[in-house]
Amino acid sequence: MKFMKLGSKPDALQADADGNCIRYVSSELTTDVTVNVGDVKFYLHKFPLLSKSNRLQKLVSKANERNSDDIYLDDFPGGPKAFEICAKFCYGMTVTLNAYNVVAARCAAEYLEMTEDVDRGNLVLKIEVFLNSSIFRCWKDSIIVLQTSKSLLPWSEDLKIIGRCIDSIASKTSVDPAYITWSYTYNRKLTEPDKIAEDKMTFLEKIESVPKDWWVEDICELDIDLYKRVMVSVKSKGRMDGFVIGEALKTYALRWIPDSVDTLVSDANSLRTKSVVETIVCLLPYDNGIGCSCSFLLKLLRVAILVEANESSREELMKSISLKLHEVCVSDLLIPARSTQITTYDVHLVQGLLNRYMNHEKGSCGMEVVEEKDREDKYILARRSLLNVAKLVDGYLGEIAHDPNLSLSSFVDLSQSLPDFARPDHDGLYKAIDIYLKQHQDLTKAERKKLCGIMDVRKLTGDASMHAAQNEGLPLRVVVQVLFFDQVRSSISFQTLGNNSARDPLCSPMNQDEGCEKTAGDSCQALKNRMSHLRIKDEDLQKNRKLGKKNSKNSKSGTQLLSSRSRRIFDKLWSVRKVQRGNRSSETSGSSSSPTSLGHGDTKSYGLSLRHQRHSIS
Repeated sequence: MKFMKLGSKPDALQADADGNCIRYVSSELTTDVTVNVGDVKFYLHKFPLLSKSNRLQKLVSKANERNSDDIYLDDFPGGPKAFEICAKFCYGMTVTLNAYNVVAARCAAEYLEMTEDVDRGNLVLKIEVFLNSSIFRCWKDSIIVLQTSKSLLPWSEDLKIIGRCIDSIASKTSVDPAYITWSYTYNRKLTEPDKIAEDKMTFLEKIESVPKDWWVEDICELDIDLYKRVMVSVKSKGRMDGFVIGEALKTYALRWIPDSVDTLVSDANSLRTKSVVETIVCLLPYDNGIGCSCSFLLKLLRVAILVEANESSREELMKSISLKLHEVCVSDLLIPARSTQITTYDVHLVQGLLNRYMNHEKGSCGMEVVEEKDREDKYILARRSLLNVAKLVDGYLGEIAHDPNLSLSSFVDLSQSLPDFARPDHDGLYKAIDIYLKQHQDLTKAERKKLCGIMDVRKLTGDASMHAAQNEGLPLRVVVQVLFFDQVRSSISFQTLGNNSARDPLCSPMNQDEGCEKTAGDSCQALKNRMSHLRIKDEDLQKNRKLGKKNSKNSKSGTQLLSSRSRRIFDKLWSVRKVQRGNRSSETSGSSSSPTSLGHGDTKSYGLSLRHQRHSIS
């Protein structure tokens, strides 16, 4: 810390033994003027004071007209301590100026008009030289001076001390880190890239290396209004990277925003936190929030909602978050609902963020987000972030599905906010639906159908299909669809293997989709005629359940791959495949019979064979 000593005489200004309310100069000469500064009285001599201060000359002249020796300085900047510095300077006593008292001394000297017009080498000039030659050239001294200047408004502002401090601080932040020679505070953990870079440095390089955000922690001690002015000046220089600006805002938020929600919303902290949040939002980098992580922005949004920050701040945060929604993790989206909502988490807020994200995606790609075969692959490759958002939404749905107060419409609307091609598979969506069904047992049949309607069973992987086939909570129609398309996939896989062995170009990588569609069409055509048999009536279902229980008791195997209901459906589908294969073999031998030409008698005999097969499988 820089300092300057003035005067050479010993300090003869003493305090009264009874307290600190009286100051006097120990001298053989009797004091002839009393200066009252606040609650403190200074018993001094007129001559040394009047030789340096033009204002004291005027005040003493007025006091003499009243035949009084008392002078009152009630509005004196800096109070008794600042006046004591000026008084000692007038007497030529030793006084030390530093970053903590120089602003008060400068304002006091200005108030007393201790300029060059009164005496050469007066206090105003000496302090200005000290400020310009030492204080404003020192990093930490400039910050200390800026902090102390707030209590001396408007004097410090009128004397442009605040403006000069801010300009000095902002200029130093723009210096190339390689030329930083002064001390600074850096207690934060290094990020992963910084750690990797540091590991490759020698010991000497580690000592000499200076991070780009070296200045961030030191200015965190400033009050929010001064911090805002510093950051505005830093950004106006145009030399600071957006990531460094984001790191500075994040560090300041961590320093001043309480972690506890109760502390956050308390009367003592609510207004200050609200001011901090609104200021940080207005200081966010203009590059679409790239400088700040989406996780930090979401935490800031959560605080903004709790302290009821202004609407423009919340809108700006939502805009920045929606542009980077693909970077979010599920835990960041679990924002507690406001008091007016009945859900555990603020689902409406997440829905709004998702809508903004989709609107931005539509605008950025210059086309509507639709499912078209010619565009689908290109769009997925160009918009990988959309796939990440789909995984995020499915994970979020899985979390909020546990909430008993979550309405079906909110769940469905959120899941349908994304286009179908954003989900290559529906395993995550199925998991969320399964949780919702378990937590909401009172859903009607129509509601269950609506809920399961948002899921495409054709996009379930093998494990998910197996789980769904045994899931008693799913509607029967959904289980039928799962087993049906599982059989279709099996048939496609079997024929694809055969075609590959015969080097069939139909299932080459370029034509695989067309070949699969043709194979699926053949299988579906043969199976459509048997789908009516899969619509099991309630009476038949009860009989089959009893039969399934009896078979399970007689089974020597301790475990079953499928549930009884799913196994019965599987048996029927398996039988359909047998009929299909038999008909195909007969067609090959010249027979004109078709799998769709089964008569009523055939249906009955086929039903008996189904029962026989069920026993044999069990």
